[in-house]
Amino acid sequence: MRAVLSWSSGKDSAWTLYQLQQDSNVELVGLLTTINSEFNRVAMHAVREELLDAQAKAAGLKLFKVGLPWPCSNEDYERLILNMFSTLKTEHQVTHIAYGDLFLEDIRLYRIELMKRSGLQPLFPIWGLPTKALAHEMIASGISAYLTCVDPKQLSADFAGSKFDAHFLSSINEDIDACGENGEFHTFVNAGPMFQSDIAITVGESLMREGFSYTDIMLAT
Repeated sequence: MRAVLSWSSGKDSAWTLYQLQQDSNVELVGLLTTINSEFNRVAMHAVREELLDAQAKAAGLKLFKVGLPWPCSNEDYERLILNMFSTLKTEHQVTHIAYGDLFLEDIRLYRIELMKRSGLQPLFPIWGLPTKALAHEMIASGISAYLTCVDPKQLSADFAGSKFDAHFLSSINEDIDACGENGEFHTFVNAGPMFQSDIAITVGESLMREGFSYTDIMLAT
């Protein structure tokens, strides 16, 4: 299998990368990410484009970018992502797209249906793993991640910018998914066993935008 990993910059993507790196049946071709072209950031995670470049370099992989307009309709998204799928298939002989989804069945089914239009096959390497145990396993492995986006309707905005570590896991309520799979929070990974080198960062200011609390992460100067 020649696979490209759908890359959000967060811990679930990073852990999926780690699993794929250990799978002898998979040849990793690169990472695939969507960029908000208006702000040069990852949608929802709000991670700067240069941080994505640093992650791809640390992983030793090519980064395939899909620029999305802002605002972006679902029709625009599907047209642009399917164009990229076609390019990956014809120019890079990619056969599979891997995703770091955990348990949201509607998202998984949407991806499967979309892939049917591409001629590529989906992979879900970490699907169904118990998220609380998984979160602790990620941290124990050496993953270093920070919360870049928090949904204050589910989790206190004060957690924005926090490190995703054992202290964080012990501080959240039981109804909060430990991996944030319900959209409670999103992360950026700057170190871990999937990277050849750590990414030096600075945690910047937090602000509220469109109902979410975002923290700006920057490359350390």
